[in-house]
Amino acid sequence: MARSLPPYSSLSSNTIFFLNSKLSSEQDLDVAPTLLSELRTECDDLDQSLSDLNARIQSHVTRHTSQSGRVASLFSNIHAQLHGLQHSTSHSPSDGVSRRGMGEELQALAKEVARVETVRKYAETALKLDTLVGDIEDAVSSTLRRHALKNNSEDTQKKAIRTLKLTEDVLISVTKTHPQWEQLVSAVDHRVDRALAILRPQAIADHRALLVSLGWPPLLSTLNSSNQDEKRSNDVQNPLFTMQGDLKHQYCESFLALCGLQELQRQRKIRQLAGRYSEVAFRQPLWAIEELVNPLFIEAQLHFSKWIDKPEFIFALVYKITRDYVDSMDELLQPLLDKAMLSGYSCREEWISAIVSSLSTYLAKEIFPSHVSQLNEETITGTESQARLAWLHLIDLMIAFDKRIRSLVVHSGMSLFLEEDGNLLKISSLSVFCDRPDWLDLWAEIELTDVLDKLTHEMANDINWSNEGQVASILSVQEDHKSPLISGAFLQYLSLVVDRCRSLPSISLSSRFIRLTGAPIICKFLDCLLLRCQEAEGLTALADDTALTKVAKSVNAARYFESVLIEWCEDVFFLEMGLSQADQLETPEENISTSRRSMEASGNSIFDEEIRKLELFRTEWVEKLSTVVLRGFDARLRDYMKNKRQWQEKGEEGWTVSRSFIGALDYLQGKMSVLEEGLNKNDFTGVWRSLATGIDRIIFNGILMSNAKFYDGGVERLGNDLAVLFGAFGAWCLRPEGFFPKVSEGLKLLRLAKTQLKNNLVGDERWLKENGIRHLSPSQVKQITKNRVYSD
Repeated sequence: MARSLPPYSSLSSNTIFFLNSKLSSEQDLDVAPTLLSELRTECDDLDQSLSDLNARIQSHVTRHTSQSGRVASLFSNIHAQLHGLQHSTSHSPSDGVSRRGMGEELQALAKEVARVETVRKYAETALKLDTLVGDIEDAVSSTLRRHALKNNSEDTQKKAIRTLKLTEDVLISVTKTHPQWEQLVSAVDHRVDRALAILRPQAIADHRALLVSLGWPPLLSTLNSSNQDEKRSNDVQNPLFTMQGDLKHQYCESFLALCGLQELQRQRKIRQLAGRYSEVAFRQPLWAIEELVNPLFIEAQLHFSKWIDKPEFIFALVYKITRDYVDSMDELLQPLLDKAMLSGYSCREEWISAIVSSLSTYLAKEIFPSHVSQLNEETITGTESQARLAWLHLIDLMIAFDKRIRSLVVHSGMSLFLEEDGNLLKISSLSVFCDRPDWLDLWAEIELTDVLDKLTHEMANDINWSNEGQVASILSVQEDHKSPLISGAFLQYLSLVVDRCRSLPSISLSSRFIRLTGAPIICKFLDCLLLRCQEAEGLTALADDTALTKVAKSVNAARYFESVLIEWCEDVFFLEMGLSQADQLETPEENISTSRRSMEASGNSIFDEEIRKLELFRTEWVEKLSTVVLRGFDARLRDYMKNKRQWQEKGEEGWTVSRSFIGALDYLQGKMSVLEEGLNKNDFTGVWRSLATGIDRIIFNGILMSNAKFYDGGVERLGNDLAVLFGAFGAWCLRPEGFFPKVSEGLKLLRLAKTQLKNNLVGDERWLKENGIRHLSPSQVKQITKNRVYSD
């Protein structure tokens, strides 16, 4: 017999709402049996959950009773011991042995009390954690059942997250105060991990379904394309702005749930790996932002596949997506992120970095392999120009894209974001080279080949080896160094390589790239200079003025190039690259201190080795120039030095200087004039000082130490000749005789009065000091004074 329906007034409001929503028409009566079956299944599940809960409560009560009985027994034992102690104290003897025994009993009693207190705390903590984990598991199970029945599971999900946070707080406290309870913590972590393994995927799946119901991702055709430089997103159809009512509430709750789970996971990792890594290492991209970016980028890839040969379209679309939706991150999602109290995150930063990261992944999977394949194919056929040009074009697009993204970041008031370590990697498409250093090496090889090809034409142009055509306002420093135009050309291309290197998001990548491209360019420049100098030396042994000028220009080019490199290396960017290069060197432990001292001495610059080579080149060829001129001067001076009789005679009538000395002096002045005009000021100074030292040695050894007898007329004649020699060098210094120390002091000894040389102390250290002789040894002084012949 069918039961009658209960009166309408006896039904609750929830029941009436449920019946109205499920049975609103006569047609709905057909599905009543199915609805009844679902209700019975849900009731059975709830009954089973209630039964499990009762069993769990009974288990907790039994465990609590057992623990309470154990604690009560411990307290009874303590009470009995205290009573016995009190009894023994009232009847204790006064000897020291009894007091010592009583003290030991007190210590044992104190330890027992502490042990009991620890057991009590452990029992309470274990019971509390077991209850919390049980609540978590119940909430997770309830969430799964409600999701299976397609009912709203937001409340149970929020409850699970709150309980997880409470559990984590307890575990953090236990880890700090009782680190010895690691087995308890490990057991709880195991159960919580199992719950999170279910809860997180479910939360993400719910969030994705909600985004689909919101209409995300939007059609890319709705993006504003009227002006790519416009940075406003008001004209873009953004589902995040158009959602309302329950959908908006559900999305906000889902966003907060994902943020809560992410923060919980971060705290758990920090606790579990405390002391091993810095907290920065546990920072992950924001899950809620990734769920926005991933479907949008998947839709964009449908367009990318058509533009493999037109990568500029890919970068334009990606930048447009980034720009058009970035404002909604601040206006809508940032307040939710603040409410979730997820520290260290910005929705704008996460949006930009997620977009760029997705682009880098696509480039690594689709674009670069295609270009590498083209390079390999053209290598086989022997024609690599098109593939290399395509590669360089792709790099140009990446660098331009990164600059626009950085501009977007800076204009958004996030300049501090760029200064933090590692953040530049997140917003740079060039970060693709971090995981593929072989591609970086390939880029460096292509870049180097392209630059050297262009420089080959520059080196073949004879005009570039002259100083003509320099603009004073632009190349004033180069003109001061008298450097040919070729050095400016090399520096220009090297500067372009350095600028491209600056675009890399990592100092280690920049250091590697500049070593693979910049260093070979400098070596090529140095090899070119060396070849020209060797050609000049091989043809004429630097005997004619043309060869001297050719070498002088090469020295000038090296000097100018070196000065520019030194100036560059004072920049922080180059210093950081130098330090990065030093850190990458594998140094044995016993050589660490020596290595560090050498690096500190060199300044840790990335171009230290190249600067040293340029300096060695200059030093070597400046010395060769001095040697060549000195050798020619010595050859023309031999007849003059062989004529020892001239020092016994007066000078020739009508001549203030010896005629045999004039030829050598004329040769010297001619060569010095050529070098002064051709060499830069600094290196020319080195040449004439080196020549002065050599001439001083030649004249001193060939004349003053030749055992020639010097009469009064010969001394006067030598003085006149040396005065002319000193005058030739007077154009470059105020006291030229100071650069001929031995000859000057030898002439000074010859001019001393006879009475001064009869002193027995001649050559003594005190005598030398009193007469201003500092560069001659006592034996040399005695030999010169012995050859002095006076007329009286």
